[in-house]
Formats: sequence, structure tokens, C-alpha cells
Amino acid sequence: MEHETRNIVISSIGDENKMRDYRKQARQLENEIDLKLISFSKLGTNYSFSDNFSDKSPLLNKGGSEHMFETMEMEIEQLLSKLTEVNDRMAEFTQNISQASPSAALLHTLQRHRDILQDYSQEFQKTKSNINAIREREDLLGSVRRDINAYKNSSGLNRRTDLYLKENEHIRNSERLVDDQISVAIATKESLESQKKSLSGITQKMNNLANRFPLINSLMQRINIRKRRDSIILASVIATCIIVLLLYMFH
Repeated sequence: MEHETRNIVISSIGDENKMRDYRKQARQLENEIDLKLISFSKLGTNYSFSDNFSDKSPLLNKGGSEHMFETMEMEIEQLLSKLTEVNDRMAEFTQNISQASPSAALLHTLQRHRDILQDYSQEFQKTKSNINAIREREDLLGSVRRDINAYKNSSGLNRRTDLYLKENEHIRNSERLVDDQISVAIATKESLESQKKSLSGITQKMNNLANRFPLINSLMQRINIRKRRDSIILASVIATCIIVLLLYMFH
């Protein structure tokens, strides 16, 4: 009986020592994470990518704050991972002990370490998101600044060359339009000359026929006289109708 009691006491002392080691590791990691998060938060407050877009020493600036951010981010992630492993071991150990003799103090301690881990993880993600937002904003502003500087630093000779090239292109386009118009005018002139020749030939043939056949000439004159008379009569009728219509409308 005394031997069993001694074994229980020894086992209990061993469990307490093991739990104490877990808690010691957890507190040590929590302290390291807390210090890292404070430095990380200060980096997020003072962080700026503006110098990375300088034309003087871009490589040197690139290895500055950006490298520090990436290094510190990796260190905090490793510490959070180690703290998560310690908490998991502590939870497994507490669960094994609680099956035999549940302890509210152990459960409370485990929950407190879990809450601390959750707070640190949330603070780390928040600071990381803020720094990434600053990086994206500075990247956008830097791109705009580079475009402005490139425009300002472009030489006047290049601008004049571009203007001359554009003006030369406009002149060539105008010449092509003028050539097209001239071609259309020449084609129209040739068509009119062809029609003039055709009409002249028809008139010449008609005159030859009239001179050769006086009866035809006389008949054509009578036809023309009758056409004029019919036209005059038709015009008189139309005028009379219009006058009558106007008188009817106004009365």
C-alpha cells in the first residue's frame, strides 16, 4: 500500500514538473512574441516604401525596410508555430491528466495560454495587413512618380522629333487626299468629254438628216410648235386652277 502511494506521489510530482516545463516554454515564447510584435508594430507605423523608387540607390533601399519586414514576419510566424505546438502538447497532457483527476486550475491555465496565442495571432495578422496595404499604396504612388519623372526628364529634342514626325504624317495624309481628289476630277473630266463627243455626233447626224430631208425638218418644226402650244395650254389651265383654289381658300 505504501509502495503504491509512493508511486502515485512520484507520478504526480513528475506530471507537475512536466506541466511546469510546458508552461515555462509557453511563457518564454509568449514573451518573445510580445517583444517581436511591438517591434513589428513600430515597423508598420514607420514603414514606407517611398525610398524604394529612388533612382539613386534602389538596390540598397530594397534591402532595407522591406528585408527587415520579411525577416521579422518570418520570425514571428515561427514563434507562433512553436507556441501552437507547445499549447497542443499542454492540451494533450491536460486531457490525459483530467481523465484520471480533472483539475480546474489546469484547464484554466490551458485556456489562458490559448487566449494569449489567439490575441497574438490576430495582432500579427492585423499589423501584417496594414503594412501590406502601405506597400501597395506606395507601389502605386511610386509608379505614378516614375511616369512623371520620365516625362519631365525626356529631352526637348525627342519631343520636337515626335512633333515633326506627326506633322510629316499629317502632310503625307493630306497629299494622299489631294491625289485622290485630282484622280476623281480627271476621271470626271474624261467622262464629260466623252459625253460631249457623243452629243456632238448625234446633233451632227440630226442636222444631216434635216438637210437631206426637208419634209422631216418641216415635220419636226410642226411637232415643236404643237408641243409649245400644248405646254402653254397646260400651263394656263394649271394657273387658272391655282387662282380659283386661292380665291376659294381666302373667301
